[in-house]
Amino acid sequence: MALKTPEQYYESLRDGRVTFWDGQSIPDITKSDRFRVPLALIAHDYEYDDPDLGHLRRYRTEDGSEAHRIFQVPRTAEDLQTRVEMLMHTSIGTAVSGVFMALLQCVDDIRAVNPMYADNIERIYKYCRDNDLRGAEVITDPKGDRKRRAHEQDDPDMYVRIVERRKDGIVVRGAKLHITAASCIHELVVMPTKGMRQDETDYAVSFSIPVNTPGVKIINRSFAPAELNAFDYPASSHHSMPEGMVIFDDVFVPWERVFLAGEVQLASKLAQSLGLWERTGGVIEAVRMSELFVGLAQLVTEMQGKENDPIAQNSIAELITYAEMLRMSLDYSLRHYETTPSGMVHPNTLGINAAKYYYAANFHQTVKFLHDLSGGLVLTLPLESDLRNPESGKYILKYLATKKTVDVETRMRVYNMIRDLTADAYGGWQFVVALQAGGGLPAQRLMMNRLYPMEQARQRALAAAGATRRPGEARKAAE
Repeated sequence: MALKTPEQYYESLRDGRVTFWDGQSIPDITKSDRFRVPLALIAHDYEYDDPDLGHLRRYRTEDGSEAHRIFQVPRTAEDLQTRVEMLMHTSIGTAVSGVFMALLQCVDDIRAVNPMYADNIERIYKYCRDNDLRGAEVITDPKGDRKRRAHEQDDPDMYVRIVERRKDGIVVRGAKLHITAASCIHELVVMPTKGMRQDETDYAVSFSIPVNTPGVKIINRSFAPAELNAFDYPASSHHSMPEGMVIFDDVFVPWERVFLAGEVQLASKLAQSLGLWERTGGVIEAVRMSELFVGLAQLVTEMQGKENDPIAQNSIAELITYAEMLRMSLDYSLRHYETTPSGMVHPNTLGINAAKYYYAANFHQTVKFLHDLSGGLVLTLPLESDLRNPESGKYILKYLATKKTVDVETRMRVYNMIRDLTADAYGGWQFVVALQAGGGLPAQRLMMNRLYPMEQARQRALAAAGATRRPGEARKAAE
């Protein structure tokens, strides 16, 4: 199969999918202004002849054909490094296709339980790879009353569940929330949101279906209105992507597309595997964003004539520390990679969880330093239209000047980027995403507690204390 062009990507979305935005049904998202920016972002990833990025986007499959590198299963440390470099230059609408890495990471465990499911995963993965399709990570259920399990809810549909098993497939009902780019891709790859118990077999379900499958409906929301301009909103005007509430209204899924249907012992493995790859993506974005914060902080400091001010230098040092800790954490996780039985190389699980926790737990505190350096102008800066108006613009040029080497329009653009990234459209989205994407802080703490080599730490602590017995052994001896 051939790689798609941007035009073919647009054409592939004209398939009758049911999607809503702001109370309106949108029969063709390629003709909607609301989808203009997100579709252009993803379409850019289909530009395989790009002289700078084309080599990162393409790779050779085992049969010699070309495919997007988002589908390359890392087999070496170099493969993993190249994947990370590619993701640095890839839209989130393409990056979410990394869900196939999560499935393939679990395929050995799944094959041991049900070979049919493993075959289905490999077949759907190759189908999407060979047809240059994109898949969404469809994982988070509404959950209802969080104190109760899936099967204990007042409404049993608070978690996606199997409502009927047939000879030719299953019927599912429920919803998934916060699904990035759901309306803009081709396949909805559904995963369990967490581990399930034996009395929750109907909720241990995983599958992949086309977005236009009968019974699928998507309700969209975005942090950025379509009409934002690039001067006032330098991030949001180019990088918005809708989040979808995906409804499964008694959707039929053929058995050949089912990855899990009641095998509760596999539910947590799938959820944890997806968590690893989602958190890896979050750390990659954190490295990029933190470096940008340092650059913006340095620029506003220089524009204010405060480059030698010790308080400003202290704040910038805090931002540098944050950026370097994230960069080193990602580097560690890649260098100390792990390998599945089938040969997939993936980032160090403990390292990625620790890095994602550090990123999320310190994000809001770090933004504080950037806001403190920038001052109130981050929020009160006049709009581009005021700058371009000859009558008002002359006052903006006069009173926003700082020194002869600083161009006022450049200064405005820097401040607009800070506001958009941290205090407005994109910034509001990022404040929540930094905490919640890939699971909130408790999810990372849980994984760190599970993965840390605790027995080694215990033994070293005992040795350092000069103890010859473990605590339990000491009590037994006393008895």
